[in-house]
Amino acid sequence: MNDQHDLEQFAANLQQEVISRASLEDQEEFLGDAFTRIMIDYLADAGELDDGEVCFHKTRGIEVSGYHLSDDEDVLDLFVSIFNQTAPPVSVTRTDFETYLKRLTSFFKHALDGYHSQLEEASPVCDMAARIHEARTKLDKIRFFVFTDGVTKAEVKPPSDLHGLRPSVHIWDIERLFRCISSGRRRETIEIDFVSEFGEAIPCLEVPSDGTDYHAYLAIIPGSILFKLYDQYGPRLLELNVRSFLQARGKVNKGIRDTIIKEPDRFLAYNNGITVTASEVKIQTLDDGGKGIAWVRDFQVVNGGQTTASIYHTARKDNADPGAVHVQAKLSVIAPERIDEIVPLISRYANSQNKVNDADFSANDPFHVQLEELSRTVWAPAADGTQRQTRWFYERARGQYLDAKGRAQTPARKREFTAVHPNSQKFTKTDLAKFENTWDQLPHKVSYGAQKNFREFTIRLSQRRNLHVDQQYFERLVAKAILFRRAEKIVSAQEFGGYRANIVTYTLAYLSHRTGQRIDLEQIWRKQDITPALDTAITQVCRKVHKTITNPPGGRNVTEWCKRDQCWEKVRSLEVRFPDELKSVLVSTTRTTRKKAILKDELTKEDIRNIKMVTEVPADVWFELSRWAKQTDNLEPHQRGIAYTLGRVVGQGKEPSRKQAWSGVRILEEAKRLGFQPTAEGQTS
Repeated sequence: MNDQHDLEQFAANLQQEVISRASLEDQEEFLGDAFTRIMIDYLADAGELDDGEVCFHKTRGIEVSGYHLSDDEDVLDLFVSIFNQTAPPVSVTRTDFETYLKRLTSFFKHALDGYHSQLEEASPVCDMAARIHEARTKLDKIRFFVFTDGVTKAEVKPPSDLHGLRPSVHIWDIERLFRCISSGRRRETIEIDFVSEFGEAIPCLEVPSDGTDYHAYLAIIPGSILFKLYDQYGPRLLELNVRSFLQARGKVNKGIRDTIIKEPDRFLAYNNGITVTASEVKIQTLDDGGKGIAWVRDFQVVNGGQTTASIYHTARKDNADPGAVHVQAKLSVIAPERIDEIVPLISRYANSQNKVNDADFSANDPFHVQLEELSRTVWAPAADGTQRQTRWFYERARGQYLDAKGRAQTPARKREFTAVHPNSQKFTKTDLAKFENTWDQLPHKVSYGAQKNFREFTIRLSQRRNLHVDQQYFERLVAKAILFRRAEKIVSAQEFGGYRANIVTYTLAYLSHRTGQRIDLEQIWRKQDITPALDTAITQVCRKVHKTITNPPGGRNVTEWCKRDQCWEKVRSLEVRFPDELKSVLVSTTRTTRKKAILKDELTKEDIRNIKMVTEVPADVWFELSRWAKQTDNLEPHQRGIAYTLGRVVGQGKEPSRKQAWSGVRILEEAKRLGFQPTAEGQTS
């Protein structure tokens, strides 16, 4: 196949992905939203964006498709999409880009001037405009992104007269996206010419290689160069694992900041430096006879992200002189064909001092690899009365679905692939995090957005012990996916006018809590659908959820309110009367036999308090809790065992150990948080 044919096939596949993702209401706006969401996801995976929210708004002279505001509120990304819905892709002219950029710029200027006061209150676009207006005094940089499924060679200059802000324009057409995806690296290569960009090569010492599979250099990099590099490339400069680590735990290290401001001359002595990788370098001889790094390809900071980001932010926020500090650097040059294998290992071991969990390095984590393998082998039950079975396709790395489909050599094989792996049954890592965190009753985390929620899930995943990624786990995960996607359709049918993503996650989190996570996931897997009773319950809950989240206290921004713990507490306290038929879709934890309980112990006051709390729980409830935890796949296996043991201890009238009582209290707290409620038979009078 030639490159043009591959590009056209990619464009056709992308168009089908957009159609599949779009809402059932086949309107242009919904297709455009789906295209914008897909572009944001691809570019976030590539490191070009941190994240982004889809928020379409168009009126006379104004158009915007979405936005993202950095955690420090100093960088704003605004998106606008030119979606032509054509394959093969058509050319997009410079005039088209200038028109769309002018509309996007107009929205930004209006937002700075208080445009939200003219918009419908408690609407997503009002939230977007209000957030930009509130951040106007902190903003330093504005990045305009223009997405299109067409092709172009046009270059557009950034707008001027933006109240002193530093603007930039980033055009992503289908050709540029295809290059990014098909490279297998999912990010555009960073090439740095130190001589032409900074006027000098970086002096270095070459470490003898002795036949190893990499070359190493030691160097001292001026802080001013690191500052300019981070200013130009942002988080793209940081290898994915380090970027995730920083975004999960904050950007600026106070100790580093204080040293830069107060003792810049001692920075080199105090700081451990950075570890950098590259696929190629050019070394030149310096005037003094030494060697210097003149040019580098695929420059990535794999350790020292805190140092790099802190130098940048301290210079920006505190007016510190980045040129006053120097940073030691170890550069490892690795062959392109081995970079995906070796760089994650360097990143993992280089960061081991900073307590970065293994699960932070999620690209090739065994959890995701095993899940991918299961998705290629497990058949879903036939759902439409026929014998046709399908599979749910897990994209461990974005683009795998299109790659697999593209490997089918004939039209018949492509149709066969699609029949077995429907686009509607594809899900990604960010989808996975959304399903799991919703089920675990963290809707406020899900509301942070796809990428941030995935990082939250990654951190929680690292804390789960003895998690078995087997066929049962996969089937339950798919059931959660079915539940989530059915809820999306139900909420859309209510025509609330916005905040669908927030309403869906809060609705299902509420159901998970109220039912103690006893919704029968195995039944959903078998039917590949939800029951009418569950459909009714979702409809009832989502209406109350909508009223609750769109009326935040003090007239707050709805989008920001949904990210608060307090919002979840308010939703969790709602009273909704479920239909009696809902009981038929709940897993039963009752048991015919009962045992009575008495417990007493003494030790410290805390021990006595713990034991008192444990003794107030009848044995049957402990047994029921243990069965509930197993059936719903909650708690750690050892905690389920402790709950069962406490049931036996209570039932036999024996005294639990101090450790058992301590663990029992924690188990009760976690079970209660997840919505466990013992049946009437197991409760004390």
